[in-house]
Amino acid sequence: MSTLPPRAGRHCHNAINPLHSTVYFSPDLGKELGELGIDDSNAAYFVARSAALGAVGPGTVTATFYNFNHDLVARHLPAVWSVASPQAVLDARLRAADTTLRRLLGEEIIVSPELAEAAELALRAAEGCTRHARPLYAAHADLPVPEEPHLAYWHAATLLREHRGDGHLAALLTAGLDPLEALVSHTATGKGMSPRWVLATRGWRREDWDAACERLRGRGLLDAEGELTQAGIALRAELEEATDRMDAAPYEHLGAKGVERLTELARGFLLTAASAGAFPDGLIGKD
Repeated sequence: MSTLPPRAGRHCHNAINPLHSTVYFSPDLGKELGELGIDDSNAAYFVARSAALGAVGPGTVTATFYNFNHDLVARHLPAVWSVASPQAVLDARLRAADTTLRRLLGEEIIVSPELAEAAELALRAAEGCTRHARPLYAAHADLPVPEEPHLAYWHAATLLREHRGDGHLAALLTAGLDPLEALVSHTATGKGMSPRWVLATRGWRREDWDAACERLRGRGLLDAEGELTQAGIALRAELEEATDRMDAAPYEHLGAKGVERLTELARGFLLTAASAGAFPDGLIGKD
């Protein structure tokens, strides 16, 4: 029996996760990894997010990232590990997170008691996460917690993001959605990545996208105009509810008052970061 208001954990995640994700859109990450000799943006993302797993090959990244075309992943891995070690990449990613957060939030927030409080709350929530069947979370849980509050907060956000993400993949498998069908149906909600961004970053072609749309129409999940049918809306809702159930533990561990306070703080930081240009135009939407 949950002690939290409905969807409280999801709302908290939705406030925390985007601030974590800012590093992947930041020029600071490209600069740091470029100095290691990794100057391709796709390779940079693959290594930055997977380095906690070690020098893994393309199969592991395709499996744990889920929605990338395997051919794109294999174009860069494992070759890129001959350029930089996982530890060098992790160090570079943390430096990029430091620079990015300082730029987006400003020094007043960086040294504020509110950010230190948010870090403490987020780390406490992460104590409720579990490792089994959650490879990306488990790998990051083995990393040390940074000392500075803004980096500790970013680290905790990483843990909470990957914990929910690992569970979400289980929900997608249960729903029978392949990687591109998952992307197409999420985009059709209006809350997912735009087709332009998917095709530019995930290694899929327009014909792949169109074929996925046809498969979803064949299942009665998408209509002729590319909108979700009632069955499609219901499936996406159940996906999120199933993910909520698998991701309840950290927020139950934190408790209702802690979740409410962390969500409030996280939303404030996110608004500041977004106002400072943290995210590219046209990232989210149906077009």
